[in-house]
Amino acid sequence: MAERLTLDELKSYLWQSAVLLRTNIDAGAYKQYIFPLMFFKRICDVYDEETVKAEEEYGDDIALYPEDELHTFLVPKGHHWKDVRQVTEDVGAAIVAAFRAIEKANGEKMTGIFGDGAWTNKNRLPDRLLRDLLEHFSSKVLSLANCPEDELGQGYEYLIKKFADDSGHTAQEFYTNRTVVHLMTEILQPQSGESVYDPTCGSAGMLISCIAHLKAHGKEWRNLQIYGQEINQLTSAIGRMNLFLHGVEDFHIVNDDTLKNPAFIEKGKLQQFDLVLANPPYSIKQWDRGAFENDKYGRNFLGTPPQGRADYAFFQHILMSLKPDTGRCAILFPHGILFRNEECDMRKKLVEADLVDCVIGIGKNLFFNSPMDACIVICRRNKPAERRGKVLFINARDEVTRKNTESYLEDSHIDKISSVYASFKVVEGFSAIATTEEILSNNAKLSIALYVHDTTSVMDDEMSIDDTLSDWIASSGAVQDCYEEILTMLSEVSYE
Repeated sequence: MAERLTLDELKSYLWQSAVLLRTNIDAGAYKQYIFPLMFFKRICDVYDEETVKAEEEYGDDIALYPEDELHTFLVPKGHHWKDVRQVTEDVGAAIVAAFRAIEKANGEKMTGIFGDGAWTNKNRLPDRLLRDLLEHFSSKVLSLANCPEDELGQGYEYLIKKFADDSGHTAQEFYTNRTVVHLMTEILQPQSGESVYDPTCGSAGMLISCIAHLKAHGKEWRNLQIYGQEINQLTSAIGRMNLFLHGVEDFHIVNDDTLKNPAFIEKGKLQQFDLVLANPPYSIKQWDRGAFENDKYGRNFLGTPPQGRADYAFFQHILMSLKPDTGRCAILFPHGILFRNEECDMRKKLVEADLVDCVIGIGKNLFFNSPMDACIVICRRNKPAERRGKVLFINARDEVTRKNTESYLEDSHIDKISSVYASFKVVEGFSAIATTEEILSNNAKLSIALYVHDTTSVMDDEMSIDDTLSDWIASSGAVQDCYEEILTMLSEVSYE
């Protein structure tokens, strides 16, 4: 029996597989090859583990039991990892054949999960390189006993972040700062049996965070109803793999355009959920504004966003996806959605509808690969009586730790922010409560600096232009216009 892998050993093992690709594959494409191979190896090792267990339990009677009762995933004969490992020529073709056979044998839940990488392109992936990859992965056993689901899930998340760091701005499509995700989850407090949805789910990190939250609190997590949609085919496959590797088998992840073709419909209306967590792609320009203007699901109830910024299209989709009694959401947005003039009318209707529960400003560099400060907007369809007609504002810009090139929230930061949110209290220089009337009198602006007055901060030489403009924005319309232009340029650089 192989020795159980430590987390550090697992991380090193996974990252070394990517190192093998460095001279042949661009960093942005690592995920297209390493994740499917890792998943393939895991499936086969667990299959072997389950076979041994079944033989010990049933002995000669094992033939009486159908394969799908003995195994989590089926591996067709001739397409096991060990079979592919024996191939010396046209290795890529053997890998693809195994992928397709496993997908077909396991039905709809596995369709397309291995992606469509160019495995047979020998200029990019010569047989020698693929054999090296197979031998590297063969050096460890990824069985459940040797590598339990939680540990393998952590290793997978580590690899996702490493690929994000290596591949630059393209990673924003599938990676959101995990400490920010933990904060969002802590605020929403998912409960056993609830439904949770992410309309732009990427690698499913937000959905998995809800499961981790329930596990950490000793609550039943297997009955959490999980839904997600992702426009990028490879990224949606990575999300499904991520859920499987975390031990989640019952989920619904759909590969399609959320704004154009929302996947979850009930009786001609959007399906509604208890929780929605999301980090929508910010300020995208290539979207079907005309269709949204006449949306058959009524998602334009606040208005139709400008062509150059689809932020409020995603925002409205999320609000319409909340259950009327328990529905609550946490959305990571750039600060511009709080004050931009072109969205003023929509923001006014949003405030009048009393849907916004809290606006949290978080520190810079937490919005992946962008210097912009980000904000988290918390909304509820049915606010508690004491919160109705009010919005809590939290200025948590200083609640951030930066180590080397990485910015993140520590547990103490998350605890401080979430406890102030839960208690709905005013802390001088940190949080404030504004009434709907007060916000409307400010032209419906939700800029945090309008309501939370930080008397302790001192301007110094280290403050960035972005920080300075954020402080000025509440009092200067001219600066606001300039800031919006900067945000536009940043969004074009960061997203496109």
